Amino acid sequence: MDTVALILSIIGCLNWGLVGIFQFDLVAWLFGGVGSLFSRLVYTIVGLAGLWCISFLFRRKAMVEGE
Repeated sequence: MDTVALILSIIGCLNWGLVGIFQFDLVAWLFGGVGSLFSRLVYTIVGLAGLWCISFLFRRKAMVEGE
């Protein structure tokens, strides 16, 4: 689960980089526009993966404190 969340977060970061640098939204381009069901689904899944990745910060801190 962690690896999948990290991969999805990286995909989201790359998409935001494209938007920021080139004003090109790859997800919207691939899935039929920003408002399409598939684009919104991809944005939601990537967003949830990003939220999951926040837990990495706390798990690492707990591992360091436990040692």
